[in-house]
Amino acid sequence: MDQFERTRRLIGADALETLRRSRVIVFGLGGVGGSAAEALLRAGVGNLTFVDADCVDETNLNRQIIATRETVGQPKAEAMRFRALSIWPEANIEAVRAFYDAQTAGQFDLSNYDYVADAIDTVSSKLLLIERAVAAGTPIISAMGAGNKLDPSRFRVADISQTSVCPLARVMRRELKKRGIAHLKVVFSDEAPLPPRDGERAPASISFVPTAAGLVLAGAIVRDLIGAAAP
Repeated sequence: MDQFERTRRLIGADALETLRRSRVIVFGLGGVGGSAAEALLRAGVGNLTFVDADCVDETNLNRQIIATRETVGQPKAEAMRFRALSIWPEANIEAVRAFYDAQTAGQFDLSNYDYVADAIDTVSSKLLLIERAVAAGTPIISAMGAGNKLDPSRFRVADISQTSVCPLARVMRRELKKRGIAHLKVVFSDEAPLPPRDGERAPASISFVPTAAGLVLAGAIVRDLIGAAAP
């Protein structure tokens, strides 16, 4: 028996081998991206690249899977790589400490990957990553807003054209249309954002909401990689 025994029972040896050979790159390792990255690894995706420029901060402790007292101050990409290898030492894990934008986009040949996971917060960077993935012919799934929300059951996978309520999705629909991109697989919630109680502009968050979004995102990628239809 091995660590993937129960996964093999569920999806079969061939599908598990497909995951082991798959290459997925995850941009953004916050509450959504970190949970997605770990779920991909635990599902058996054997080749993962983690991209994030930030370091773990004390304010991340309430929701980010890589945030512990021991990792505060560490680069998120490196902390995620260390955690991943502690779970599956044989996995091929690359950590890249970078903010994805026009200056760094050339570092990443998206055609080398089987899937791109977008958990970036910045709209301009999300749009650039989506454009580059579409040009490379690499499937991409993009996380919409998870901040200021309280109901994790409202997250689902949809085409960007089918989204509603989410302010980020509204902006993305408009900007993607300008760029001639009509379709994009996304994870979004139709829960109306709650106003932060202290009036701060930074999004409020809680432990289980971005985590739920990350798990939904990872699940969509795994099902696509193994060719399984969503339930």
